[in-house]
Amino acid sequence: MNGSPPVTVERPVEHVARITVDRPPVNALDRATQRAVTAALTDTAEDLDVRAVVLAAAGTRFCGGADLAEEQALDRDDVGDLLGDIAAMLDAVRNHRAPVVAAVNGAAFGGGLELALACDIRIAARSASFGAAGVNVGLVASFRSLTRAIGDARARHLLLTGWTCPADQALEWGLVTEVVDDAVLAERAVAVAARIATRAPLSVESTKECLNRSHDLSDAEAAALQGRRFARLFRTEDHAEALRAFFERRPGRYERR
Repeated sequence: MNGSPPVTVERPVEHVARITVDRPPVNALDRATQRAVTAALTDTAEDLDVRAVVLAAAGTRFCGGADLAEEQALDRDDVGDLLGDIAAMLDAVRNHRAPVVAAVNGAAFGGGLELALACDIRIAARSASFGAAGVNVGLVASFRSLTRAIGDARARHLLLTGWTCPADQALEWGLVTEVVDDAVLAERAVAVAARIATRAPLSVESTKECLNRSHDLSDAEAAALQGRRFARLFRTEDHAEALRAFFERRPGRYERR
């Protein structure tokens, strides 16, 4: 590294934070970078002015996964701390108060795939590729998150072969929602985040939380949760403002109340 921080945070448009991993040459996730990503996510979650986040990467690789040289040097007794740092980073993405949009440029392998899968929305550049690299390095990872994203059969194919999935195939399989030219990836990811940021934030945050919980709920539990959240949001001033904005054909002005 050249002494510069491995993660930067900026505000490309109102209510949107962009977190960029910048650790040349492949944005590998050593423990310092994992902790920096977690800190940036925690800070933006605590800032109520942030309504959406873009998770991006500098250079031509989204994330080459864990820093294998660092892992090789670790004592076997350190594996618990290593896994704790990784889990904290992924939880910070999944449980972020606001939606997180991944802007995937180039390779997303191993831990990089896990990082992308933790995001709410994934937009890929045409140069993007995805690899569940656990079997390539004698480990196991991603089986739950990848299966939830693309289904059992396709997840098994990626997980058991270690095959690198190109962007077009990732789109066909539902691993990403959009593939765009590399030159417009940054702009497109910010545009999606900016649209999210124009919606009523209490509603967006509640919807994300419900989505995160939905896999572990029965149909009856999910219906009850939706009913409770609907009733709570129905009584908010932001809901009334959303209706006014709809009928007056203007953007809403939300105050989180």
